[in-house]
Amino acid sequence: MESEFLTEKKDVTEYGDTVYAKMVKAGHRTYFIDVKTTRQNDHFISITELRKKITADGFVNERNKVFVYQEDFGKFVSGLREVLDYVQTLGCPIDEELIRK
Repeated sequence: MESEFLTEKKDVTEYGDTVYAKMVKAGHRTYFIDVKTTRQNDHFISITELRKKITADGFVNERNKVFVYQEDFGKFVSGLREVLDYVQTLGCPIDEELIRK
C-alpha cells in the first residue's frame, strides 16, 4: 500500500489554529494529524481519519476524529508503542525506521 506524507507548519493567530499539519494518504483512507492550540495556549493533537465508502448512491466520506491533549502525550505515545510492539509479535511487519523518526 502506497502512503504519501505532506507536512505544513503555520503561525498561530487565534484559539484552535493549526500550528502543524501532516496528511497521510493510505489507500482509500487519508489521515490528518494536526497540532492545535487551546485557549490557554496549550497544545493538543487532532487525528482525523477520512475514509471513502461506496454506497448505493455513490461515494460517501466518513470522518472519525480523536483528540489527544498535551498532558496525555507521553501516555498516548507509550501506549501506541506498546500496541505496535504487540502487533509485530503477530507477524505484522512495521518499518522501525519510520517509527523512530
